[in-house]
Amino acid sequence: MSAQVIDGRACARVLEEVLEADVARLRQEGLGIGLATVVVGDEYSSGAYERRLRRLADELGVTHSPQTLPGDTDQEALLTRIGELNADPAVSGILVLRPLPAHIDEAVVFRAIDPLKDVEAVHPENAGLLALGVPRFVPSTAASCFHLLDTWLDSVGEDRADFYHRANIVVVGRSDNVGKPAISLGYERQATVQSVDEWADRTTGIGRYTRWADVLIVAAGKAGLIRAEHVGENAVVIDVGINAATGPDGSVRMVGDVDHDSVAPRVRALTPVPGGVGPVTDVWLLRNTVAAARLLAGRPIDRVRPSLPTPARVLPEAS
Repeated sequence: MSAQVIDGRACARVLEEVLEADVARLRQEGLGIGLATVVVGDEYSSGAYERRLRRLADELGVTHSPQTLPGDTDQEALLTRIGELNADPAVSGILVLRPLPAHIDEAVVFRAIDPLKDVEAVHPENAGLLALGVPRFVPSTAASCFHLLDTWLDSVGEDRADFYHRANIVVVGRSDNVGKPAISLGYERQATVQSVDEWADRTTGIGRYTRWADVLIVAAGKAGLIRAEHVGENAVVIDVGINAATGPDGSVRMVGDVDHDSVAPRVRALTPVPGGVGPVTDVWLLRNTVAAARLLAGRPIDRVRPSLPTPARVLPEAS
């Protein structure tokens, strides 16, 4: 058996077509749509993500304002920059890319973002709404994991609600922007959800949990963490990892948290890296930016959440 490849690029193209039409229509109506990305330092994954967003924003007609700050930028200067973006009417979405330098308090920075422009739901208000099941925005990577799962289930003719109600979803990694939101989305689908991180690999052994997963979402930030002995047959594996690997010739390539060569023969379906979660995440972030523009203009939001097997509630305005 060899795993089906869940093609994130194909899925993203479908989303792009809808989003491009939305952006064009809203532009004609005079609605400003702009994304500001804030990068502090030169961390590889942040830079790669920012460049992808820049290209996609240009393609879709969304204004992109990159804010690239040196790694020694102090916290007060960063907060000042965020305050300027909060006040800028041309900016509807603000994304502060992780990781931030060690001398900056991430929680303080995220609290400084206007909740209506917080398109990754890192502000405590938005994170709380997500945990309660009434999100204003769903973080783009976690949303993309479940959009890919939903799309794949449709393609193989499985009923989403029935699948999730029977499924054991194991999320590897507990980050605020991927692991924790993915857990909330799993709960919302009424699946059984387990959460582990790479420490399990050093103590009881991560395979003790991951081998029982029907759906394995891996977002630990550790290249090759999941190997053949960590997965069960017929699992669906969503690899969120973005890790820089240097080849013998010095070239840098992107690899995931899953050892695809060993895992693919054992599982039912698998997302590649690159070309899996990443392309959908990029489009979803811009979907959230469009939704934020609607909110700021006092208009209702639509199509901002991954589809659910039951009707979803959406918070229509700021609380």
